[in-house]
Amino acid sequence: MESTPASESSPRGSTRLDSYVDRYAARTAGMTASEIRALFSVASRPEVVSLAGGMPNISGLPLDVVGGAIGELVAEHGAVAMQYGSGQGVPRLREQICEVMRLEGIDAHPDDVVVTVGSQQAVDLVTRIFCDPGDVVICEAPSYVGALGVFKAYQCDVVHAEMDADGLRPDALEQAIRAVKASGRRIKFLYTIPNYHNPAGISLSAERRPEILRVCREHDILVLEDNPYGLLGFDREPHRALRADEAEGVIYLGSFSKTFAPGFRVGWALAPHAVREKLVLAQESATLCPPQFSQMAVSAYLDNHDWQGQIKQFREMYRERRDAMVESLRDLMPAACRWNVPDGGFYVWLTLPPGIDAKAMLPRAVTARVAYVPGTAFFADGFGSGSMRLSYCYPTPERIREGVRRLAGVLEDELELRETFGAVPPTPHLPSSSPRSGYDGPASDLT
Repeated sequence: MESTPASESSPRGSTRLDSYVDRYAARTAGMTASEIRALFSVASRPEVVSLAGGMPNISGLPLDVVGGAIGELVAEHGAVAMQYGSGQGVPRLREQICEVMRLEGIDAHPDDVVVTVGSQQAVDLVTRIFCDPGDVVICEAPSYVGALGVFKAYQCDVVHAEMDADGLRPDALEQAIRAVKASGRRIKFLYTIPNYHNPAGISLSAERRPEILRVCREHDILVLEDNPYGLLGFDREPHRALRADEAEGVIYLGSFSKTFAPGFRVGWALAPHAVREKLVLAQESATLCPPQFSQMAVSAYLDNHDWQGQIKQFREMYRERRDAMVESLRDLMPAACRWNVPDGGFYVWLTLPPGIDAKAMLPRAVTARVAYVPGTAFFADGFGSGSMRLSYCYPTPERIREGVRRLAGVLEDELELRETFGAVPPTPHLPSSSPRSGYDGPASDLT
């Protein structure tokens, strides 16, 4: 039998850049690059002040201690560390993870912990085992761009529920649930970042936490609690986790990326026993096992270093950068701008004057050598054009001030153009009269 010439499956005159486009699974239509990823090549240039990416600042880590621990690991346990391991994760590390979670009021057993390749993989695994195409995931508005990408890739429908200065509103959650049920669709879980939210920089108040759990319990909805920033509060003890008060209805996700180092790619999921079994099976089909070496390196660090003291140093460093960001915004930004003052985490959410489109303004900002993430990246429905996320975790205070100065200059130019030529018309695919399932940002009382 003669083989089919390549020209027949991909005609010489075809204008397609990808000759495999007709062969991909339907779900790949949801696999698109995030707006943050698209910024990386530009924002990483040394002349650009990047207020965009949420890259942890690990300059304060005692690299000699970390290096010594890794050297000792290789010398004494290398044959184990560099071998395949359990799909659930190293037992000693799972015990230590339970010690970490105890700081947030969680009483857990190591058997219910599944180690993952960062908490990002945990989001993927949970979505894979729960969601069919067309299922609904309820998310805060705005929400973490990485999670939105996962939900889109698995062909989920995202419905946003509104936040304010105290976090996710129970009444907005109730309203979203009832609207979805009225449409005949299935809600698989609520995805929430209750502490030092990415991107909004706010935390769910203590008063609302039992209310959110009550609403989800009454409607039999699982809660996916994503908490990478929970130990990075500036002026208080850690918030009590949702999982601390609801063992069966909450899957808790954690990570060492923000409190140790992201390069090890070690996160975890704490799940009810039956769910844990499914997560292990999903983990084994995805990676066979999470990297044994990374897990044992993190475990050695926790065993041999004052990790809580190190987290305290990180908190102080990030608080200094937060102060530099907020002070610079106050001193330099036009009066019509609004922003929150986070008490932990990495991010400030800035709302622009009416008529200014953050996404349209971004090329001019990059030309002025400053980068940010437009608010549209954090909404599944295309809204958020009037807002942006500013990250203060990585640049020095001096670079933060310079970045805000450049950004303020770009914004002043935009306001001058609007004054001269009028407001920019609404983006064609998002007419101003279109119905909204989200909103442009946290409410005005976040200022």
